[in-house]
Amino acid sequence: MPLLRVDVYEGRSDEQLKAVLDALHRAMLAAFGVPARDRYQIVHEHSPSRMIMEDTGLDIPRTASFVFVQVTTRPRSREMKETFYRLAVEELEKSCGIAPSDVMIDMVTCSDEDWSFGLGRAQFLTGEL
Repeated sequence: MPLLRVDVYEGRSDEQLKAVLDALHRAMLAAFGVPARDRYQIVHEHSPSRMIMEDTGLDIPRTASFVFVQVTTRPRSREMKETFYRLAVEELEKSCGIAPSDVMIDMVTCSDEDWSFGLGRAQFLTGEL
């Protein structure tokens, strides 16, 4: 159950945002092997004065096409994470024309007890998932 929170600068159309979310979902399916309907995505749009995302001195150019992706997930291997990073930028470039330099990703790892999908139960712990 990865949860993707996607932060972008305002100005993209609904179709463009859908293309971004679809590209990230394809990368998630391939990298993590989750079911197709395991899709939880939230988009936040920001004016340029409300989101400043620099490059930590790496000389990575950023443009108005910048996309920040925060993935909250169960524990994943280093290989799975690196595969997601690679596939995400490939999918975003191919499907949306977003340069790899305009994509930043971070992972937040939670244990099974940290998830409830509803009904007041921790479905990973109860065996429902």
